[in-house]
Amino acid sequence: MRRLILFTAFIFLAALSIAAQGQTVAQTGVTKADARPAAGFNYPYYLYVPPSFFEAVAKGKERTILVLPNNTGKNNDDLAVHEADVMRRITQNSQIAAGLDVAILTPVFPRPATDWKTYTHALDRDTMTTAKVEKKDYGRLDLQLIAMIDDARERLAKEAGLKFDRRVLMLGFSASGMFVNRFTFLHPDRVKAAAIGSPGGWPIVPAASYKEKSLRYPIGVADLRSVTGNDLDLKTLRGVPMFIFLGDKDDNDSVAFDDSYDKEDRELIFPLLGQKPVDRWDAAIEMYKSAGLNAEFKLYPGIGHTITLEMRSDILAFLKRHAGN
Repeated sequence: MRRLILFTAFIFLAALSIAAQGQTVAQTGVTKADARPAAGFNYPYYLYVPPSFFEAVAKGKERTILVLPNNTGKNNDDLAVHEADVMRRITQNSQIAAGLDVAILTPVFPRPATDWKTYTHALDRDTMTTAKVEKKDYGRLDLQLIAMIDDARERLAKEAGLKFDRRVLMLGFSASGMFVNRFTFLHPDRVKAAAIGSPGGWPIVPAASYKEKSLRYPIGVADLRSVTGNDLDLKTLRGVPMFIFLGDKDDNDSVAFDDSYDKEDRELIFPLLGQKPVDRWDAAIEMYKSAGLNAEFKLYPGIGHTITLEMRSDILAFLKRHAGN
């Protein structure tokens, strides 16, 4: 079973209170929103809002939410395990909010051990297809995340008079980088900009075929309509800035594992695109450029599956450029 490394680049020590349930956003920095199936999401999410947002002079300003999808790094059927990881990380990552002048939202999505091939934290094919009927609670996590974002916007407007853009910034590395990459393709109208690190050995590409080979989701978009009910909105996607980065020594390749890709995907990717993530890099760049996407690809020499200080600086600079605050 594949275990991608945890997203540990943004580990900051912040003296914040533990997330408070039942309090308003204005009363505590980190709050928990319980699952609301009637509103479209079956799991809780955590929200951090910088104290400066509640100052009277700042209330009329439209703000931005930064979504950090959760990536526990392991399978576990106990949702409390994933929730504990989210609580720890959103507190540690509060410094991102301070530096970018954004709120942070992190969902508490499961990563089941029983159904280990359904790689929810990567928004894989199983999550988008078999979960529709067999595992309804974690089916279409992309739509559940949108419902969480809208719930947070409504809650912040009602409780604190804060206005937030419907489009969000997104940031992910490894499994959560895969999630961000794929979510951006599925819902470009809801993404202001996306930073995507080491997305599982291959970023989804805006192409239905390559060298006469069909590219199904999540390799490409050949069957996107049958998977999601919609075709790729290429026009809108072209307007979403993306920063896609990889270390040239990064050999963390989810293509080789059954919980990320099916056998037929491996049998296509390896001979067509290359054996290693870095071998596939130029092909991905070519397809993004051919489609006219606003994507910056950066390869970091001598770096494995981690985020360095240089990468962190580049990520924050990219997000700050596109925060729109």
